[in-house]
Amino acid sequence: MPKTMTVFTPTYNRGYIIGKLYESLLAQTCDDFCWMVVDDGSIDDTRALVEGFIAEGKLDITYLYQENGGKQRAHNTGVAACETELFFCVDSDDTLVPTAVGGLLALWGRRRPDSSIAGIIAMRGRSETEPLGTWFPEGLEATTMWDLYYKFHHKGDTALVYRTDILRAYPYDVAPGEKFIAETYVYHKIDQRYQLAVLPKVVWICEYLPDGYTAHVRQVTRENPIGYMRLKRDYIDYADAAGMLSVKAQSTALYLVGAYFAGCFWKAYRELPNHVMATLAVPVALLLVKTVYRPR
Repeated sequence: MPKTMTVFTPTYNRGYIIGKLYESLLAQTCDDFCWMVVDDGSIDDTRALVEGFIAEGKLDITYLYQENGGKQRAHNTGVAACETELFFCVDSDDTLVPTAVGGLLALWGRRRPDSSIAGIIAMRGRSETEPLGTWFPEGLEATTMWDLYYKFHHKGDTALVYRTDILRAYPYDVAPGEKFIAETYVYHKIDQRYQLAVLPKVVWICEYLPDGYTAHVRQVTRENPIGYMRLKRDYIDYADAAGMLSVKAQSTALYLVGAYFAGCFWKAYRELPNHVMATLAVPVALLLVKTVYRPR
């Protein structure tokens, strides 16, 4: 019988830790899922390890290899190859709690008929009882990513499951020569048409490692400025539509930070829709370039 969910894992040189995720998948109380690993050009023992997992025959596993192009290109590869209704991206350095798949699919069974629901948003945590940040607002049953953070002021990371057909309509647009654009580039685009059903439980145990994107966020911005500009340009539009002046002002300054590293600062400045806000953002952006975003 076809599975309902694909647990998707993009990975790069994480052979030393990906086995922990595998063990957590074997421990799931619900087996209505398969695991897809897209190896983004690893040069360690990742391929041998995953092939070993496949040989064990304990889990339905698909392994795909691509030349190193970044997490978002790996995500596009995974979505294109996915054959299940739902797509759940889980990082290779993290684990799922034993009831994660079962809890997510139980909620999906109730919310599937609602075509306005794109998927499910749940919580990441240090443990099942300690979220990374705040708990979701009590009584919240559906929300967009944007509203969760900017209207309800949630703090912390989330676990996201999407209908695969919707993700196919919103691929990551990674600039030539770059390897990264933030996940919210896609999530906020989906927000414009859909909501997410809320599961107010920790399903994903998270550990940030020294070789991850989170630990090098400023460097990632400097190395992927076009993607950063695309993200912040969208934020300007979303904040404008929501009447969030402070978010629009902040995003304008950060857009110009990206433009500085992309070598098109003054061109980007001239193209911004609000000339007064753009002018006020110039000194802020240049200060950030020389302080927060300077190479360490």
